[in-house]
Amino acid sequence: MEMVPETSLFFKSGAEGYDSGMEGGITNRKARFNYDILETFTAGIALFGHEVKAIRIGRGSIVGAHVIVRGGEAYIVGADIPPYQSGNTPKEYDPKRTRRLLLTKKEIALLAAAEAKKGLTVVPLQVYNKGKRIKVEVAIARGRKEYDKREAIKKRETLREVRREAKER
Repeated sequence: MEMVPETSLFFKSGAEGYDSGMEGGITNRKARFNYDILETFTAGIALFGHEVKAIRIGRGSIVGAHVIVRGGEAYIVGADIPPYQSGNTPKEYDPKRTRRLLLTKKEIALLAAAEAKKGLTVVPLQVYNKGKRIKVEVAIARGRKEYDKREAIKKRETLREVRREAKER
């Protein structure tokens, strides 16, 4: 039997025409700078069809968004997902509406406990494709102090200089 290499010409994983990779999503780059990430979870998200299309092409923002737990369900608040085509969306559509996250009861209980603790918050890190589905990477995080942020900047700059010097050799 002849082996066929796995390329996009022969195999399509997930939805027809969509790659199962994580490209075309939305990332919250500020979250990793402003917070110390303690634990991460992967959650599904309940979206409208035009929101899914917008996320697949990379439109939207989760900067400043956070997760709340109310009534045994988790919600993402403050995520901005504009319509895919503004002419084809309902007039009452709100791009900053609260969206439900799909997690197990155990994960929701962990998020609720973290949310109740002083100094901890739950933030979305990225929204991405996984086959046909849209997933959200959510993290329990502790806010960084200003001096911690300066320390992180110094560390990043020294690593950048070391790489630059190694590249010149």
